Amino acid sequence: MSEANRDGVGFIGLGQMGEPMARHLTGRGLVVFDARADAVAPLVEAGARAARSVAEVAAHCALVSIMVRDDDQVREVAEEAIAAARPGTVLAIHSTIRAKTAEDLAEKARRYDIEVVDAPVSGGFMGASAGSLAVMVGGTPEAFERCREPFGDWADLVLHMGPVGAGTRTKLARNLLHFVSFTAAAEAQRLAEASGVSLRKLGRIVRHTDAITGGAGAIMLRPTTAPLEPDDDLYDILRHTRDLGEKDLSLALELAGELGVDAPFARLALERFGAGLGLAEDTDG
Repeated sequence: MSEANRDGVGFIGLGQMGEPMARHLTGRGLVVFDARADAVAPLVEAGARAARSVAEVAAHCALVSIMVRDDDQVREVAEEAIAAARPGTVLAIHSTIRAKTAEDLAEKARRYDIEVVDAPVSGGFMGASAGSLAVMVGGTPEAFERCREPFGDWADLVLHMGPVGAGTRTKLARNLLHFVSFTAAAEAQRLAEASGVSLRKLGRIVRHTDAITGGAGAIMLRPTTAPLEPDDDLYDILRHTRDLGEKDLSLALELAGELGVDAPFARLALERFGAGLGLAEDTDG
C-alpha cells in the first residue's frame, strides 16, 4: 500500500456487525482485515483493500475501527495496532468491553501520540446494514471531530458522551435496560399466555406502540435522577404517568393473582415506580 492510502479508513473485525458497518465505508479508501479470509472477500469485491495483518491496517490508515469479540481480543488487536500506527492515528473500539480496558489502551496509545476512542454501537445487525446505528463516543473532543463524519456513514446518531470510557458506560446502561426489558417481556408473555391471549399478536402491539411512544426511552428526559421539584415542567406529566402506571400495574398483578402467574417484575415495578420517575410520595392527597 502506498502513502496515498494514509488518509483511508481501516476496519478490523468483519463479523455480523463489523461487515455491514465496514461496507458503508468503501468510498473512503477502506482497508480491512479479519482472521477469516471468507469474511474479507465480500468487502474486497465491494471496493475495499485487504490487509495481511492488523499492523498493516494501522500503518496505512488515519482512522482504524476495531469490532472484535471481547476485552481480550480488543487488547490484542489494539496493542498490535498501536505498535504499528503513526502519530495522529485514531483507534476506535466498537466492541462492548469494560470501560477500564478502553482507558488503559488510551493511556498506552497517548505515549505515541495516538488517540483511542471507545465507540460502542446500538441498533443491531439491522441498523448496521441500513447505516442507521447509534454510536456513543468516549474520547477527546479533537478525536471525536475526526471520527464524526466517517461514523456518520453507518450511524444516524453520533454522540460525544465525554472522555474515554464514557461511550462504554453509556452502552452498558443502555443494554441494562435492553436486556432487563427482555425478562420483563417474558413475564408479560406468561401473563398473556395464561389469559389465553395470542403472544404473536401481543408482540405486534408492543412493537407498534413502542415505535410511536419511544418505549422506556419516553421517560428519559431529565438530566438527573434526583427527586423532581413541584415547579418542574415535567412534574405534572410524570405524576400523571405514575398514576396510570400504578393503576395498570395493580390491575396486571390482580389478574396474575387470579391466574396463578408469578409476576415479580411487576411487583418490584409497582413498589419503585413513582420513585423511579423522580416523584416523592404525595403529601397533599
